[in-house]
Amino acid sequence: MCFYFRQSKEALEVANRFRVKLKDGEEIIKSSFINGFTHPHCSLITDRKPELVQNFEWGVIPRHSDRSIQRYTLNARIESISERRSYKNLITSRCLVIADGFYEWKEGVPKKRYLISLPDNSLFAFAALYSCWKTSPEDSEIRSFTILTTEANELVASVHKRGRMPVILHQKDEIDWLSGIDYNEFAYPYSRDLFLTESPVDSGISEKKRARNDDQRTLF
Repeated sequence: MCFYFRQSKEALEVANRFRVKLKDGEEIIKSSFINGFTHPHCSLITDRKPELVQNFEWGVIPRHSDRSIQRYTLNARIESISERRSYKNLITSRCLVIADGFYEWKEGVPKKRYLISLPDNSLFAFAALYSCWKTSPEDSEIRSFTILTTEANELVASVHKRGRMPVILHQKDEIDWLSGIDYNEFAYPYSRDLFLTESPVDSGISEKKRARNDDQRTLF
């Protein structure tokens, strides 16, 4: 779930919405299609430096693991993070992943890709966990994250066959998420009455690759 999303807003809009500034030497990641299976860097805000936008790699790498784990850690079910070795030590390492939409395929012939976003295409945040560590004091930091998922709301369930969706935070809850409030308080689907919308778009990815990625979803 949520292996493709969008960060397409300008830096000023991101700064104004989240009241942040850019980390020195970094830029807002701007892309209309971010493919999680390539483990790209994406823009986010951490609990330890909530005044900054930083860029972390998608697919969390827990301390002393290696990148081979990333194909399994793009997403994590919020209901079971305390039970999973990859996530239980990261529960208090919270971040907001900045987005203005995410993509999902709906079954059919042919299969169609849908963009799910707010009706005005405004920014929102996924609830996520992150890891940040070094193999030695001389090395650069290994910075990575995973997006949490929960039961889908009615709208997303009509598209996603496994009935899951990313945990999208209400704006009023973003600070609470970063402050470490019990994660179970956020294990809810985003309410449809807040006007999440979907719109069909061209696939932008080969059918063969899309099918291979769908197969990997059972790992999450």
